[in-house]
Amino acid sequence: MGETIKIAGADGFEFSAYHEPAFTPHKGGVIVLQEIFGIDRHVRADVERWAKMGYEALAPSLFDRREWAFTADHDTEGLQAGLTHARGTPLEQALGDIGACRDFLNKHGGKVHVVGYCYGGSLAWLAAAKVEGLAAASSYYGSMVQANAGLKPLCPVIVHLGRTDPGIPADDVAAALAAANPEVPVYIYEGAGHGFNNESPERYNAEAADLARHRTLELFDKA
Repeated sequence: MGETIKIAGADGFEFSAYHEPAFTPHKGGVIVLQEIFGIDRHVRADVERWAKMGYEALAPSLFDRREWAFTADHDTEGLQAGLTHARGTPLEQALGDIGACRDFLNKHGGKVHVVGYCYGGSLAWLAAAKVEGLAAASSYYGSMVQANAGLKPLCPVIVHLGRTDPGIPADDVAAALAAANPEVPVYIYEGAGHGFNNESPERYNAEAADLARHRTLELFDKA
């Protein structure tokens, strides 16, 4: 059963994180990075899925310094609130919190991986290049990946994109990564849009979500 815990960041601030131990024999850890809507039921469900697959899972609440335990509905108002918090959260601060989560999971043994969605997908790509000690990273539909395609990952990374995502040109992202980091697999899911792993009815694409999760699990298990 998941629970909310507190973890001290590099700046001494204690942020909250949703945590669930591995259900099956412990394989290692997974840091689950949120969408802009905070640690909502979709993030908690993803934490539970990773725990069931043998990974101790931890989802940091990355906006706590701005608004404690922020969550928002997936509507226009919630989108604007989430974007405001994301834009107001320094990237280095978020990466520092990811490092603190790595340290927490390291105490329990096994390698530590990171998976992120939307805002978290961008952070997963950035963390792969800037946070030492991660074994592998899986980035889902991060809007900042293309602009940061030239960063050199410190660990194996895979990138997932939806073909019909109106805000992220999948082919352009794939081309930028192919030019700068040709060893990074980029998977484009036909018929899937932004947020296809999120189980809200307007975004969820079960086929794409299942395949992307299979690929991510395979990456983590081999790393």
